[in-house]
Amino acid sequence: MNKVTPIDSEMLARFEQGYEARPALQVMSNAISRTALPDAAFVPAAAAKLQMDFSVLVKTNNITNQKQSGRCWMFSTLNVLRQRVIEKCKLEDFSISPTYLAFYDKLEKANLFFENIIHFADQELDDRETFTLMGNPLPDGGQWDMAISLIKKYGVVPSWVMPETVHSTGTAKYLPILTRKMREDALELRALVRAGKDPAARREEMLAEIYNALRILYGQPPKTFDFEYTDTDKVYHCDRGLTPKSFLEKYVGNDFDDYVVIISSPIHEINRTYCQPFMGDVVEDNMFWLNLSQEELEDLTIRQLQAGEGVMFSCDCHPDGDRANGYWDPDCFQYGEVLGGLTFHMTKAERLLTRDSTMNHCMMFCGVNLEENGTANRWKIENSWGDASGQKGYFIGSEKWFKANVYQVTVRKSLLSDAQRALLDQEPLPMKLWDPLA
Repeated sequence: MNKVTPIDSEMLARFEQGYEARPALQVMSNAISRTALPDAAFVPAAAAKLQMDFSVLVKTNNITNQKQSGRCWMFSTLNVLRQRVIEKCKLEDFSISPTYLAFYDKLEKANLFFENIIHFADQELDDRETFTLMGNPLPDGGQWDMAISLIKKYGVVPSWVMPETVHSTGTAKYLPILTRKMREDALELRALVRAGKDPAARREEMLAEIYNALRILYGQPPKTFDFEYTDTDKVYHCDRGLTPKSFLEKYVGNDFDDYVVIISSPIHEINRTYCQPFMGDVVEDNMFWLNLSQEELEDLTIRQLQAGEGVMFSCDCHPDGDRANGYWDPDCFQYGEVLGGLTFHMTKAERLLTRDSTMNHCMMFCGVNLEENGTANRWKIENSWGDASGQKGYFIGSEKWFKANVYQVTVRKSLLSDAQRALLDQEPLPMKLWDPLA
């Protein structure tokens, strides 16, 4: 074992002498004693450069609000798709029910968890795959592929057909209860498999219990409904007896195979496809990504915006953000300077590998401002935190923030070059359950 280095009185004395030799540090301590660190570190001159004006904009509508739930991936996907209904039906606004999809998302994730537990039943509980699975049996989060798997399988409905409940908007209150039950179920399934018994019947009983709980929490998913609306010409319409799938086909479309998820990861092989075989929601589908360079990811994003369509993306939303005023920009904050001269030099790859950064939020790019040479300098973002945050629900991301924190976008395959499109034919490499981008 390596020799330990304890903090002793001599070391503390050196620290104290070093602090006292810099009077400005005490002045800073006094200055921020009644000011939150982000406010003290904020740089107004940098924020002033992030104007809410953009050379390329796509049409958006009222801001949505995921509230106290981790459904950003679902909201951002639906924010892209709802524009189709708005344009087709000439509506002033429209939203697709996230509650309907969230019900099936939780049910499908429970089934996937049981599937994975059975697959790894021969492992010990502290083996890495099983330990990782047990850490979060019923996660709130997700990505584009997961939302599309649900939409393809179950269709969609307007928001008023299956409205939000206190539980769909505040998942932290019930998820620990279901998570505890699923961990208990996992132990029983493992025991059955390890004893050489078929777990199928017991697994279905466990899923039925989760289904019952979700019905109580979310309500009953509709089988049929009437689509009533008045268009911008003040003409009333009523389409009766629709199913969630027929509504999808008629009003949203089912061209999701025309899209591909692009990632830009410096810790994975470039120009390679990847999958995540033990993550997602619907067990019969798999997440599929193409890893391209940062420049290619950005170029594809710009071209889809120029074509008039928003871009769902995944990022690390924690660094360098001002939630109240709607800025994401490293130059807007001087945390290191405020805290005595700290410096930060990790690369994007190093941040991923040290778990300093990960994908933790999904939103939609709805605009970009381009310089004369065609390069971007700021991005308009439609968020799902309600219209009280940011600038009436919209945020501005600087180009520096984009390069440092955006990891994934979803774009139409038609925008890819022939060389990029050819890469899609590769057999995807599986990512590990604990991959930083998982």
